[in-house]
Amino acid sequence: KGMLVAPQLSHFYRDLSDPDFTSAIAVLHQRYSTNTFPNWFLAQPFRFLGHNGEINTLQGNRNWMAAREPKLSSTVWGKRLQELFPIIQAGGSDSMSLDNMLELLVMSGRDILHAMMMLVPDAWQGMQELDPAVRAFYQYHAMLTEPWDGPAALAFTDGEIVGATLDRNGLRPARYWVTKNRTVIMASEVGVVDVDPMQIVEKGRLGPGQVFAVDTTRKKLLRNEAIKQECAAAQPYADWVQKSLVSLQQVQNGSIADEITVEPASLTRHQIAYGYTEEELRMVIEPMVKTSKEPVFSMGDDTPPSVLSTRPRPLFTYFKQLFAQVTNPPIDPIREELVMSLNTLLGWRPNLLEQGPVPKKLLLGSSPLLMPQEFAAIRSLRQRDLKSATISTLFDVTTGAKALRGAVARVRDEAVKAVDAGATILILSDRGISESTAPIPSLLATAAVHHHLIRAGRRMKASLVLETGDGHDVHQMACLIGYGASAVYPYLAFQTISAMQRAGRFGEQTFEEAIALQN
Repeated sequence: KGMLVAPQLSHFYRDLSDPDFTSAIAVLHQRYSTNTFPNWFLAQPFRFLGHNGEINTLQGNRNWMAAREPKLSSTVWGKRLQELFPIIQAGGSDSMSLDNMLELLVMSGRDILHAMMMLVPDAWQGMQELDPAVRAFYQYHAMLTEPWDGPAALAFTDGEIVGATLDRNGLRPARYWVTKNRTVIMASEVGVVDVDPMQIVEKGRLGPGQVFAVDTTRKKLLRNEAIKQECAAAQPYADWVQKSLVSLQQVQNGSIADEITVEPASLTRHQIAYGYTEEELRMVIEPMVKTSKEPVFSMGDDTPPSVLSTRPRPLFTYFKQLFAQVTNPPIDPIREELVMSLNTLLGWRPNLLEQGPVPKKLLLGSSPLLMPQEFAAIRSLRQRDLKSATISTLFDVTTGAKALRGAVARVRDEAVKAVDAGATILILSDRGISESTAPIPSLLATAAVHHHLIRAGRRMKASLVLETGDGHDVHQMACLIGYGASAVYPYLAFQTISAMQRAGRFGEQTFEEAIALQN
């Protein structure tokens, strides 16, 4: 991605052809610039790594790191830590952003293999045969940071250890040779270096989530299982996990959920207010309950983009045109179940640069979609570490067009006050609409509070939970989670399913069976 092609490399960097210049390690990255314009600033490898692939979680990774900065502290950096901000450089590629994170962790005291396992974890949640100590390592670090997911093949070095890893999907090649004279060659393709086949003693390739490295200090070849077991044994991670997590099942016992059944006339008024249509009831909600799958439509769509439509459209629909720049196929939740997880953490998130049991316990749920009893348990939390506060997102429509702007400002201010008062879970609720009150669109309320808490330096002190009437399909849930919500309780969707079940639209299926399938 620099301003040259491979044959020019030795002429440009004269030290590469100088016989007095030797190294035990060489990392080369050769690739045409695809999603960025050729630029020396983006030439790879960076300070620690070279990357083949895409980081498809990039926007979330960058935003959550920015949210963590106000809360970071380090004994290594002390008061000088703020001189490093922003950790992730503006204008960088996905590879540069990941390199920024890796540099932070390594320069703050973590081993580079440890840091890579933190940032690009294995699919540990679906691997039943995984060593319990390794599982505890990954589960602990999931509390500290989100994964940077590919498809990605990564080569990395700190000058002493050189290695490579694949992300959990394993959709990029990484093949290696080991020769008799103790030279290790790893590349995306076979044959990039001419080697006498008689000199090769071992051939192999990395699988999904695997790590492979050479420690030049110890003069040792490090393989996947050994690397992970060594990192996992460095600290009592299983003990830290046990002290740090509380499952949602533990706190929901005895919680009484709200009544789901409502009068038909009231339900209809609420459905109209929150943008439901008869078409969505028939073609989206009913098929989801019957098949436990998102409905599939034809690719043809003559609905105009919301910004050009003459009809009022839900805010969610303005985000349907955002799609990945690359042409990766959609993930298959059945055949690729191993690499997927719906687990969600709620509460005060710990400092990325520290180790040990977290300062405040976190609540572990099995899905970001909350069932009625689960939400009731969260709403009633009043523990020292886990305390919820409810903020109304309704506003008075009789005061004119400026009411919405004022309501958003009020909700943001109340969120800061609630966090300062000790709340670790903020519930944004739009219940209670009337002829004179309307809800702030849940996506707007979520994003407004999320970004305001980042600016106020408090985002990692609390999680956002939505109690909302206007979320009733997969795209809407994805938008809410993508813009800052950790969990969503779609009460009107449940009320709607309950009414449809009583009307006999699901046959013999009970309401409990209907919503259990959707989770």
